[in-house]
Amino acid sequence: MQRRRRTAAAMATAMGAGLLAACGGGGSATTLNWYINPDGQETLTALAEECSTDDYDIAIQLLPTSATDQRTQLARRLAAEDGSTNLMSLDPVFVPEFANAGWLAPFEGDQADEVIDDDVLSGAAESAVWQDEVVAAPQWGNTQVLWFRRSLAEAAGLDMEQPVTWEEVIEAADAEGGSVGVQADRYEAYVVWINSLILGAGGNILDPDTVEDGRDAEVTIDSDAGREAARVIQTLADSGATQPDFTTSNEGTSLGQMYPAEGPGQFMVNWTFAYKNYEDTVGQPGGPADEEAFEDLGWARYPRTVEDEPSRPPVGGINIGVGAFTENLEHAQEAALCVTSPEAQAQLAINDGLMPARQSVYDSSELQDAYPAELLELYAESIEEGGPRPRSAFYSQISSAVQSVWHSPTGVTPDSTPAESADFLSAILRQEALL
Repeated sequence: MQRRRRTAAAMATAMGAGLLAACGGGGSATTLNWYINPDGQETLTALAEECSTDDYDIAIQLLPTSATDQRTQLARRLAAEDGSTNLMSLDPVFVPEFANAGWLAPFEGDQADEVIDDDVLSGAAESAVWQDEVVAAPQWGNTQVLWFRRSLAEAAGLDMEQPVTWEEVIEAADAEGGSVGVQADRYEAYVVWINSLILGAGGNILDPDTVEDGRDAEVTIDSDAGREAARVIQTLADSGATQPDFTTSNEGTSLGQMYPAEGPGQFMVNWTFAYKNYEDTVGQPGGPADEEAFEDLGWARYPRTVEDEPSRPPVGGINIGVGAFTENLEHAQEAALCVTSPEAQAQLAINDGLMPARQSVYDSSELQDAYPAELLELYAESIEEGGPRPRSAFYSQISSAVQSVWHSPTGVTPDSTPAESADFLSAILRQEALL
């Protein structure tokens, strides 16, 4: 996919506080509730204040930490046609479900063109559209990259300037007494890993041409690509490079393994927040011992599942949806545009490591000063060329069905896991089995 840059120069020159100040105001007759996830709370609270006007105040309401629990709370409110659920920070995988249920107010006309223009990276843009309607506004984009200790890769003789496969990474870590950090607990991030492995081998969990058919979608996880994904998980499970909490690992558990008290460190797939985490913990327990150790932190594109196929990094982030039952819809959509503006995206990236959905923000002087240029390029490339999880209105059931068969990762085998998973997922979609 071609990177979208046509509006980048104009957008980059607008960076700063100017447009956010124009959104700001004091006092209001209306309160707009904005349900946010816990990431970047201070910055989001500041954005809510800056984007409030004389006509409305934006009030922050905090959602649970778990993406699944966030979905549950919002779904209950919207199923009851709650008019006070005005703005929502949505994980992209829940956008199809909410839009299909009629819970999101689409952006139309000039507003839709403003929400999704040529500056928005493809991975983020696709996540905000359902059945040709713009149903959410991308606020920040997320992706995973391969983080590693440069000294570990060098000792293993691994050229990180070239694409690397999962097998090469596992072998390198094992040979040098290091480890490989992943997310393999029974939760959503494990499906993120499985899905990216399958995409990276040229396959899909569901046929993308039928995924919007809902329960009639064709299940394609039992394929050569599914078996390659299972092979990678089995290879790591059988190696000496697993971490002690492998079967319950999550985004946070492997962070400390990069700079252990003893040993060479690790290779780790994780989201963009990892860089700020290590930058902010230099000299602290679990972080780099000093600046020299921090400079030993390397990054590369997500590993390939198979040698001859480009990897498909995970795509995540947050989209802002507007509740369909909002009484002051015009105000709510205006507020959504403000909190997703280029200036807002820059603040989230600089303050919290939550990276932009717009190319122009990556090109801005603010981000170029805050991050290494090659890391920004890798982030933008990974979001642009990454792969989504199945864009289905039944995604929560799909995810739970995959988790139930593929967990524990120590029991995954190419010969049986994809086939068992296909049978169970098909039965779940046809409502012939229960989770």
